[in-house]
Amino acid sequence: MTWLLTPFDVSFVQRALVAGVLVSVMCALAGTWVVLRGMAFLGEALSHGMLPGVAIASLAGVNPLLGAVLSAAVMAGGVTVLGRSRRLSQDTLIGLLFVGMLAAGVIIVSHSQSFAVDLTGFLFGDVLAVGTGDLLVLAIALGLVAAVSLLGYRPFAAVAFDARKAQTLGLRPGLANALVLALVTVTVVASFRVVGTLLAFGLLIGPAAAATFWARRITTVMVLAALLGILSTVAGLLVSWHWGTAAGASIAAAAIALFFLSALLSAVRGRRR
Repeated sequence: MTWLLTPFDVSFVQRALVAGVLVSVMCALAGTWVVLRGMAFLGEALSHGMLPGVAIASLAGVNPLLGAVLSAAVMAGGVTVLGRSRRLSQDTLIGLLFVGMLAAGVIIVSHSQSFAVDLTGFLFGDVLAVGTGDLLVLAIALGLVAAVSLLGYRPFAAVAFDARKAQTLGLRPGLANALVLALVTVTVVASFRVVGTLLAFGLLIGPAAAATFWARRITTVMVLAALLGILSTVAGLLVSWHWGTAAGASIAAAAIALFFLSALLSAVRGRRR
């Protein structure tokens, strides 16, 4: 059991674990709606579309979090406005915005002498360098996401399964869509600086998708997704410690591996029945 407990005797690994737990719970709350609504591509676009704002903020010497917020707001606003078009599908419009924002970010970052380092940090973060201030930001963001998820549970659930019925019941699906988009935006923005966009997106989609194989109730999916995310965090940190791999990428890989394991076990269970 020494190999399992020794890494967590170190203070920076303990902070990384706390950060992973906070991100896992936050991603479980927002990610459940993303999976149920089929919004995975939108989540990816938001996470990577923040690069221009982060790059500009870094070059200007201001807090990258501010740049991330502005870029995410542009992405979210663009998706909302262009989504009203009837000529093109929403996926097409999201794809165009995603590629445009990502290309603009790479162009901006390429003028910096630390191109590779900046881009790597953006994608993978540095969960082992988490500080007390980062944990505070994550805790505040988690409280905000939890409050919105709780208050908006009924309209979110109605829109996820039948938007027309939600409209009939007076649950304002347009507002519900905007709030879900805001949840995803807050989750990704709060997480990226600590754990990177790759880990944030992996924990946003992987555990929630895996949980749908074992749970029917939305609240149960959220709880199970949070537990799977925490398990991914622990597994990823252990792999990183003992094999010297990148912590953020290891956690993201563990989350995706748990999804495929869940899919496999679910298929086996279905055949036996």
